[in-house]
Amino acid sequence: MTSSSSVATAVSSAPGPAGRALALLRALFLRLGVLPFMLAIAFVVFGTLSDQFLTVQNLINLLRQSVYLILVAMGQMLALVTGGFDLSVGTVMAITSVVAALAMQFFGAALPDAAWLAIALGCACGMLAGLAVGLVNGIGVAFIGVSPFIVTLGVQSIGFGLALYLTGGVPVSGLPAGFSELFGFGTLLGVPVPIWVTAVCVTAMGVLMGRMPTGTHLLAVGGNAKAAALSGIDTRRVLLVAYLLCAGLAAVSGLLLTARVETGEANLGGTVALESIAACVIAGVSLRGGMGRVPNVVMGAIFIGLVQNGMNLASVGSYLQMVVLGALLIVAVGAVQSVSFSQLTPPTNGLA
Repeated sequence: MTSSSSVATAVSSAPGPAGRALALLRALFLRLGVLPFMLAIAFVVFGTLSDQFLTVQNLINLLRQSVYLILVAMGQMLALVTGGFDLSVGTVMAITSVVAALAMQFFGAALPDAAWLAIALGCACGMLAGLAVGLVNGIGVAFIGVSPFIVTLGVQSIGFGLALYLTGGVPVSGLPAGFSELFGFGTLLGVPVPIWVTAVCVTAMGVLMGRMPTGTHLLAVGGNAKAAALSGIDTRRVLLVAYLLCAGLAAVSGLLLTARVETGEANLGGTVALESIAACVIAGVSLRGGMGRVPNVVMGAIFIGLVQNGMNLASVGSYLQMVVLGALLIVAVGAVQSVSFSQLTPPTNGLA
């Protein structure tokens, strides 16, 4: 090849402004992932469809509505990064709600002059009940070796049946007023208390996954359980911790939602298992394990809440909302897979 032809080839292959813009967009897409772009698009679309969407009050309501899914999705992430998943998170919310409400009723009647003690004891009973569900899941997966799908699906059925048995299918009412006033409708510095509680949990999860050995062990077990065991990690203990923490976060969500609805509900969290898995998948958490980031999961849960909120303000019917959410999940997963493929494919320089 002559020097003149080489110069001509180089000039012809030099990217123009459009090419440079596409290259920059692709680089941002590979670095940030699909979720920030989907959030930006959703804000633009729903901000155009409704004048109320971008108001401060609606954005606070959006966060308030999203905290329950954020908590459950963070717990679901722990199960997913270990290579499993938890279908019983909705059951944990229901059991926690029912047991806490019944306990508050009992202690409220026994200690009429100590309402906050009754609330504390009720919350403790609800948390213990939720953690018991996680303990069963953890033992089944880690020590007995049963598939997470089978264990959590069975526990889901048992838990919902038990919650319905305890309540007779009737919501448990008559909770202490202070419980709902603080954890359901209370504010601190103008911000709803559930948002503060979730912020504390998000911070703790960030420290766990990014600064503590437990987070590294969770990712290692999900990436390669055999290699993790050979390196000295107690994989059974790690799996047990993952399902206990998953149930604990779902139990906190169940308590906050119980305070919001002011009753103990046996059907609480009916669809939260699939929604939490969807939030994690949209956030780039690998279903094969070994990959997951807390900030992305928080954004994934907020994205689902944002879409639901925007469609409600745009007067989109509930049935059509299910169609839109399902389509968005497919699109998001496809985009995440394309990003992963692009990261694994070495760039070409245009030479044959």
